[in-house]
Amino acid sequence: MSRPTLYAERLADEITYQLGQLADRLSQLPPGQAARVIARILDPDPEEGVLGGITHLMVVSSVLAKDQSGRGALPPEVWLALGRASNELDDIGLDLDEHRETLHHAREQLAAADAKPAFAAPTARRHR
Repeated sequence: MSRPTLYAERLADEITYQLGQLADRLSQLPPGQAARVIARILDPDPEEGVLGGITHLMVVSSVLAKDQSGRGALPPEVWLALGRASNELDDIGLDLDEHRETLHHAREQLAAADAKPAFAAPTARRHR
């Protein structure tokens, strides 16, 4: 096994682990923070969102499987399944795109609310 293969496998393992960590943390966030994280996850841009990144990964996998299938290294069913999966993920992204503006707006509102300084509680003074 070559080093690039080992690195790619370790990277896949680490990403899988981090996705689990993200799911665990997301489930514990307050609603406002959770909405911001969900907006980032659902971003269809492969450089910004998890969904976009996974969709891009499936497209690349499908292209590679097509090449391997043409060489006889993989059965055509594998290539077709990866192609369907990448198409389905793209369709999911398109379905969620209609809610993107709502998520973006919520994300901006929550960021603005977080940026506002909290008012300090009035201090009680005792006079003698």
